[in-house]
Amino acid sequence: MLSIKDIRSNTNYIIDSLKKRNFNKPEIIINDIIKLDKDYRESLEKKEKLLNQRNLISKELSKIKDSKNEFKEQSIKVTSLKEEISKLDLIINEKLNLMNDYLMSLPNTPHEDVPLGIDENFNKVIKKFGECKTSDKILSHDKIGEKIGQLDFETAVKISGSRFVILKKNIAMLERALINFMIDTHINENEYTEYSVPVIVNEDSMYGTGQLPKFREEQFQLNNNKWLIPTSEVSLTNMISNSIIEYEKLPLRFVSATPCFRAEAGAAGKDTKGMIRQHQFTKVELVSVIQPEFRLKELDRLVSCAETILKKLNLPYRVVLLSSGDMGFSAEKTYDLEVWLPSQKKYREISSCSSCGTFQSNRMKARYKTLDKKNSLLATLNGSGLAVGRTIVAILENYQDENGKVLVPQALKKYMNGIDYL
Repeated sequence: MLSIKDIRSNTNYIIDSLKKRNFNKPEIIINDIIKLDKDYRESLEKKEKLLNQRNLISKELSKIKDSKNEFKEQSIKVTSLKEEISKLDLIINEKLNLMNDYLMSLPNTPHEDVPLGIDENFNKVIKKFGECKTSDKILSHDKIGEKIGQLDFETAVKISGSRFVILKKNIAMLERALINFMIDTHINENEYTEYSVPVIVNEDSMYGTGQLPKFREEQFQLNNNKWLIPTSEVSLTNMISNSIIEYEKLPLRFVSATPCFRAEAGAAGKDTKGMIRQHQFTKVELVSVIQPEFRLKELDRLVSCAETILKKLNLPYRVVLLSSGDMGFSAEKTYDLEVWLPSQKKYREISSCSSCGTFQSNRMKARYKTLDKKNSLLATLNGSGLAVGRTIVAILENYQDENGKVLVPQALKKYMNGIDYL
């Protein structure tokens, strides 16, 4: 959530920044927020004056209790002041709630390093790794998976509907192997701490990381006002909500592997075949919590940690810096890692690594104790390390040999009982 202090003191900068995020006519909502903020603070000031008057009269009442007429007159004043204060409380709460609703709808402002642009066509390729296969003989992941009898889309449709899949035999083992391989790497080499977290969260948690209110239609809501997580970023990041972290304990680095759930409401007609865009998928998530001044260095580190997995698996990929119009709602700067898929002859996202600055911590009231013992907002970062389903897709396509068999990557063999082929 953007800071009301920043909006108040840097109004034009905030408006210009929101325009870079393709936010429609931000000056209207910003001006509404400024007016609400002014009315809110004026009402608070009035309430403070009335409280002071009431307190002064209340102190006097004990001195004049023997004078019935004066006591009665002052008591009536106290009652009247209480009523005025109650009315002001209603106005204050109304203004504050409306202002918060507006603030919750605003995306983060882009960092100055971010290329300006309206969509993915303005993204900037930073680097590439590996050799991209281009043979027309390579089958798509869904075709090779069905050919070897280890991906079952038909039965998944029968029991759940479209955008689900059943993994069988060695591919099911591959999923488990990838999770263990990724978690082990991030714990042992990248200094993350493993957590097993809930996949059902409350509404405050979804608001805290920015999934609500904007992306309500893209989430799975349960019947008790709980939500299925779209990523374990929600669970991991909210572990620090309403907390004050000691400076010496930073940075915090969390890793978790969970199922993730997305309604894909805006994805009609996109990637309807295969495992690219599913309602349920497994992802290994990385979250960092750090002092704001170190956040961009931590973002580079986070990207490097995700890259480590792709390099160990020897999968060709590229790193892309997203434009201002292509970033996620809570992000101030994002790098996507895109893996090469031979059947599509293009790169597809397999990890998205973002710095959110203090945007999420302001929403969830997550702070730290500075060296001069003041409470200040934390910076949060998150990234996939990696999306497990899409890693399976990449392996099925990039590890096909001339005979149509799929080799097991060398890095995974110890996790897969030493088998050579899926």
